[in-house]
Amino acid sequence: MAVINTRQAQTYNGIRWQVLLSLLFSCLYQSSSSQLQYSIFEEMKKDSVIANIAKDIGLEIKEISLRKPHIVSRVSEKYFYVNLENGNLYVKDRIDREALCETSESCFLMFDAVITNPLNVFSVKIEIQDINDNAPKFLHDTIILEIMESTLPGAKFILQNAQDPDIGRNSVQTYKLSDNQHFILNVKTSSDGTKFPELVLEKPLDHEIQNIHELTITAMDGGNPVQTGTALIKILVLDINDNIPVFTQEVYKVSINENTPINSTVLCVTAVDRDEGSNGQITYSFNKISEKVLHIFSIDPINGNIKIKKDLDFEVTQKYEMSVQAKDGGGLVAHSKILIEIIDVNDNAPELSVRSLSTPIPEDSLPGTVVALIEVHDQDSGENGDVDCHIRESVPFELMLSSGRYYKIVTTQAMDREKESSYIIYIVAADRGNPSLSNKISIKIDISDVNDNPPVFKKSSYDLYIPENNLPGASIYRMHASDPDAGENSKIVYSISSKNTEDISMSSYFSINLETGDLYAQQSFDYEQHKDFQIQIVARDNGSPFLSNNATLFIHIVDQNDNAPKILYPSSESGGSAVFEMVPLISPQSSLVSKVVAVDEDSGHNAWLSYHFIQMSEPSHFTIDQHTGEIRTSRVFQEKDVLKEKIVVMVRDNGSPSQSATVTLNLVVTDNFQQVIPKLSNQLINNKDPQTNLQIYLVIALALISFLFLLTVMLVMISKCKESKPSTSFGSFSKDLYSQVDPRMLSKYNNGTLTLPYSYNVCVALDTSENDFRFVKPDQNVTIDNLIDTEDSGLGNENIKEIVLPNSNEQVSCLHSSILSY
Repeated sequence: MAVINTRQAQTYNGIRWQVLLSLLFSCLYQSSSSQLQYSIFEEMKKDSVIANIAKDIGLEIKEISLRKPHIVSRVSEKYFYVNLENGNLYVKDRIDREALCETSESCFLMFDAVITNPLNVFSVKIEIQDINDNAPKFLHDTIILEIMESTLPGAKFILQNAQDPDIGRNSVQTYKLSDNQHFILNVKTSSDGTKFPELVLEKPLDHEIQNIHELTITAMDGGNPVQTGTALIKILVLDINDNIPVFTQEVYKVSINENTPINSTVLCVTAVDRDEGSNGQITYSFNKISEKVLHIFSIDPINGNIKIKKDLDFEVTQKYEMSVQAKDGGGLVAHSKILIEIIDVNDNAPELSVRSLSTPIPEDSLPGTVVALIEVHDQDSGENGDVDCHIRESVPFELMLSSGRYYKIVTTQAMDREKESSYIIYIVAADRGNPSLSNKISIKIDISDVNDNPPVFKKSSYDLYIPENNLPGASIYRMHASDPDAGENSKIVYSISSKNTEDISMSSYFSINLETGDLYAQQSFDYEQHKDFQIQIVARDNGSPFLSNNATLFIHIVDQNDNAPKILYPSSESGGSAVFEMVPLISPQSSLVSKVVAVDEDSGHNAWLSYHFIQMSEPSHFTIDQHTGEIRTSRVFQEKDVLKEKIVVMVRDNGSPSQSATVTLNLVVTDNFQQVIPKLSNQLINNKDPQTNLQIYLVIALALISFLFLLTVMLVMISKCKESKPSTSFGSFSKDLYSQVDPRMLSKYNNGTLTLPYSYNVCVALDTSENDFRFVKPDQNVTIDNLIDTEDSGLGNENIKEIVLPNSNEQVSCLHSSILSY
């Protein structure tokens, strides 16, 4: 068929050349009478120009549209038409000479060319010339001949000839036979010129050697290019029984995959027996085979198909060898060997095993430290057994090929147990099979601790407030330090390192639990003795070598109300005798008579003092200021009033519970001190108290000194106040002056009841209606022994620790007070 197609293509190329020639040399034009004749080749393309028929019949171009030449013919008008614009005669449709004229030597198409105005008719004859557009063709594609193997050489067998619808040289010219060892071909020509082939036996046939012969006969025409047609000659050689069975192969070799399904055919053995009938019928069986192989393979006795009975496993057996026999009906036997090779399939995943493992590893291990040795094994072979390994997660480890199928796991960086105490390494092994199989294992690597972290306190310094009079031996605080290390490296031992500014031993005041960090007070604290402690707590781990850290603990002793007020004036050292104060009879209302001065060794609220009358006659001529202790007249005295009034003053602090102290005063109202003193002296002489004489002397001295001192101080104050004005003013002091202040903060700046850490020379108004006092000069660290009030009978008040700011509209005293820093 391939030959025919090639020759047809060559034929079509020849047709195109012939069409071009027909266009260049368009037929003969004969002017005999009114007949026109043209000659063209068949198979011209549609719309190909044959000739200008208008010109040939004598029409001008301008007459064509007027005379309208056209074709009149039932047959020819299918194949031709006239263009009325240019007068050309065109091919209208495909022209097949063989269809029109079959095998005739000449072939014509005729029609009448009719024109009008005036009417005229021209006879047109067109000759259709043959081209080689048909290939030779045999009637049957296969020619079957039966020849006995005993036929002698020289025998002839006539074959059918090929047909070609073309004529002349374009028809069949010769035949050709394919190469073979037994036959030749003769070509004969009949009386009518037809050529037919004849097959001649040249060499004897042998059924046992070849019972069928297939030859190809080719018919060729004489066209340009040549076209051919072929047929298959099948020769059947008839046999006689004279042979034993023979296997097609002495050794059969086959390769199969190990995953080939059960009952699949591995191969088919074939034995040939040249005999026919029962002598040619063959039975197949295994000849020599082991029991193991017999359980895996089976053979079909009729067709020789060998099948699988059981799953194959390349890893168990890679080759099988067996022997089969073929036996014909006459008892003749032939043998053959079978070799079956099993092809490995990637049916085994890689196996991973840990051969060596070092865990835990110290966190200070250097990069490159070998942690584990991993063995990788794959039972498959080739690429199916080639394994690639990698670590799946991002961990500070890497795999390094050691040798063969061993990998080392090594560290890539320094470890830090405090950040990561252990790692789980997932190792994935994948073979290179298709599809790839993989497996994985996990290895846990613990990181052992190294003492590389010192204990750490949360803060570098701590502030602790402890009330005084605490219970000795009680826990007052717990220090805690953390150590991110583990085991002994994280066990912390606490100790105290003294940082106090005073030269005192901290062990007598504090102790600490070595394990828990609990801090204990060894004794009861006294705010008035020690207000602050500064100790350093050292935390040391138990590593080797050990590491330590420290924190500073500021311990502030908080004052409690454990001291009663102490009355400085009037002095209570007279053994219980009453104190006498002289009051002028002419004193106006609210005149300052006396003043009770007291101090409290406590601080803050505990040292805020208030003054009250608790025992006095009714009605009383005197009042006392709760805040300053100033005793003043409540009204103007009359001559009829009692000259002497006994009052008891209680000084109470602001602690909880509060504490108090009392003092008794005898206020004597008179307009003549000289007259009163003898009376008082007599009264005191008659007193049976053993200390009466001492009191008399004190009263007399007090009266005289008070009077003289009062005059002197008043003169000095008046002159001083005229020279300069007060620089700072304060409102009257009230009981709630420090109500919003934390006593712990006040205690840091206070030794007693004084609240400012400086010493001043203070100009104080003794009358509460005047709100001015003057800071004359700061004088720090100056000790003042006496606080003198000109209206307090002239007695000196020693060791004053609280500033008292009395106010008076009448008298002003300049006081120099020493205020000690807390």
